[in-house]
Amino acid sequence: MRQQTDLPQAVCQVLARRGVPAIEARGFLDPKLKELLPDPRKLKDMEIAAARFLAAVAGRQRIAVFADYDVDGGSSAALLICWLREMGQTATLYVPDRIDEGYGPNEVAMADLARGHDLIVCVDCGTLSHGPIAAAKGADVIVLDHHLGAETLPECVAVVNPNRQDESGDLGYFCAAGVVFLMLVEAGRQLRARGQRGPDLMAMLDLVALATVADVAPLIEANRALVRQGLKVMAQRQRPGLVALADIARMDAMPNTYHLGFLLGPRVNAGGRIGQADLGARLLSTDSMSEAQALAERLDLLNTERREIEAAVRAAALDQAETRGLEAPLVWAAGEGWHPGVVGIVASRLKESANRPAIVIGFDGDEGKGSGRSVAGVDLGASIQRLAAEGLLVKGGGHKMAAGLTVLRDRLEPAMERLSELLAKQGAGQGGPADLRLDGVLMPGAATVELLEQIELAGPYGASAPAPRFALPDLQIRFAKRVGASHLKLSLADGMGGGLDAILFGAFDGEIGPILENHGGARFHFAGRLEINSWGGRQSVQLRVDDVARA
Repeated sequence: MRQQTDLPQAVCQVLARRGVPAIEARGFLDPKLKELLPDPRKLKDMEIAAARFLAAVAGRQRIAVFADYDVDGGSSAALLICWLREMGQTATLYVPDRIDEGYGPNEVAMADLARGHDLIVCVDCGTLSHGPIAAAKGADVIVLDHHLGAETLPECVAVVNPNRQDESGDLGYFCAAGVVFLMLVEAGRQLRARGQRGPDLMAMLDLVALATVADVAPLIEANRALVRQGLKVMAQRQRPGLVALADIARMDAMPNTYHLGFLLGPRVNAGGRIGQADLGARLLSTDSMSEAQALAERLDLLNTERREIEAAVRAAALDQAETRGLEAPLVWAAGEGWHPGVVGIVASRLKESANRPAIVIGFDGDEGKGSGRSVAGVDLGASIQRLAAEGLLVKGGGHKMAAGLTVLRDRLEPAMERLSELLAKQGAGQGGPADLRLDGVLMPGAATVELLEQIELAGPYGASAPAPRFALPDLQIRFAKRVGASHLKLSLADGMGGGLDAILFGAFDGEIGPILENHGGARFHFAGRLEINSWGGRQSVQLRVDDVARA
């Protein structure tokens, strides 16, 4: 590849790891949405859904959007609300309360919405909601979702979902906002066929990018182009909600996937986790800067509170899981009063600690609500759905990497035992600690800003497209400085005039921090991800350390 493309060797190593043939390398570095976006009509019910949606617009009918309470649901709702606003129409937003109503449509809410609306669009939910959708008497219902479908679908106008049982699964990598975007693309096609024009969809890609990254959708195929273009749109700072949120999160650099996944996403999610469920969707859809500022401040405070709650639950869950053992196919913990808004985050932490699928459940009385996270190659959603079908769960569902469930106290042990058995059949628990996969070896002098800019073109990086990790061998530590309670800032040199700065987050949570702080002149091999650090108008390369070995 290096001979045929004249690209730097480090870039070629990254592309080769991604399975990109040399002949496609240049095109991969410059993904075009118009070439990668599939025809929306490949999805079943798509034309019907778009036609019914446009009929409601043309007839000035009353439209309600029923959305999930996470970033994907909020972004999906905002896409529809903003599109309709540009068409001169308003929509009613409804987001269920996580604790009082739980995930997805419920019969009471759907019946109430049906009495005052002609069309209800369920986004990021609804595929398994047979009863609630049947309760929406007098209104038409469209479902735009990506969660795993059952053998039968609810009776409604349309269920557009790449993960329906009767779909090929080729587009199963889309999050719900991606499905909503495809529906709006099809709506635009139908409008053009009538000689009409719809809103500018490219200007809405910031919402699609946020949802795709925050929902941990694979950054492959069309998703790569959607996120790449969406980041460019976000950089233009045209959406009041994202501008206010970026400012309060102190984002002072060009937006990237890290910002979406770790700064913006958690704050948008905070309302659905421990506060008012619709705050995130309202923030993303508002066109008022003053309202955006107020909502962003509120979400930021809720996110701080969420972190405190999460820390307490995480400590208790990890202690329980370690007592039970971290070598089983499934790592799980359950506790009284654990907030349902943080169990998913804690499950993710357990998964990372053990490199196993993890479930964390919070009980309130005899009923427990839980959330799970999986590892690559293990379909957690399908196993959870099977448990529900076998009667061990009150309900459950999700997708390969994440799932939710409700379980009765007296069924907890047999349910977890059965789930562990199902996951073991898929290979869960057979591996040890997660592998540290390297893309190549670099010396500090080669780690330039120019090289990193070229490596960034192989991104964006995230789920199914991990950021490249390099080994930097045989380096000496010029100085080490503790930052905060547990981080370590380093200056590294190779003894030949080359050097770079490095940071090791959580260094003092384990044994690495003290060893490096008291290095005594020893040399080390470092492995980690390179990033561009902007400070005072200058750019430099920094190594985000993942692991260390004595040289």
